[in-house]
Amino acid sequence: MNTKNKLQAVLFDVDGTLADTEQDGHRLAFNAAFKQFNLDWHWGIDLYGELLQVTGGKERIRYYMEKHVPAMLNQSNLTEWIASLHKTKTKYFESLMETGSIPLRPGVARLIHELRQEKIKLAIATTTTMENVTALLKSTLGEESIDWFDVIGAGDIVPMKKPAPDIYHWVLNQLNLTAQHCIAIEDSENGLKSALAANLPTLITVSGYTRSQDFSGAIAVLSDLGEPSQPCTPIKGEIPDNGWVDYRMLNSLIH
Repeated sequence: MNTKNKLQAVLFDVDGTLADTEQDGHRLAFNAAFKQFNLDWHWGIDLYGELLQVTGGKERIRYYMEKHVPAMLNQSNLTEWIASLHKTKTKYFESLMETGSIPLRPGVARLIHELRQEKIKLAIATTTTMENVTALLKSTLGEESIDWFDVIGAGDIVPMKKPAPDIYHWVLNQLNLTAQHCIAIEDSENGLKSALAANLPTLITVSGYTRSQDFSGAIAVLSDLGEPSQPCTPIKGEIPDNGWVDYRMLNSLIH
């Protein structure tokens, strides 16, 4: 095999990709923060699905206010208030993580361990906060897992969130690699658009909220990464020949 084409790094999204954190993690944490702030807001499952079209928690709060409580936008310290509400939400989310309420999705831990054995670089490209990323990794893969990732791109380190490609450009830059030697793993249409705009071949594992989105341009769309004991369901594009995504399959996908 021509080593020039060989896979050198895998870039993971977090929410919905590593763990199904949205419905039973972030949504519950937002509602707990609203309660603490004496707000009568409640984000139900369907409403939260709509709000997920907006990337980034602080952006989501502002969008909700514009649509449902526009009068509240007039406060003088709006940006600080939203940031403080979001910070409270992050605390609730972290405590959900610490109790182990949110497991990794099928195949994630297996694939990460295999990629480490193959000496493939691991990276994260997400719009969620660094606190959320570290809380999830620690609670599912252990304290030391933070150091397994060569680069973690999270939160507000780039001006534009997904579907803009900024976060992927930033991560590739930090890795000092070109897109054709890497692959992105995402779960949403916004994430796919972001990765494709950075020229990254992208594999999709759909999550509860993203199942019906448009994944045109993805090299493969699967139910999850699969396990030997629990093969994944192929939805579109390339199919893992043994029923689960492994290093061999990812390496073949980038050619």
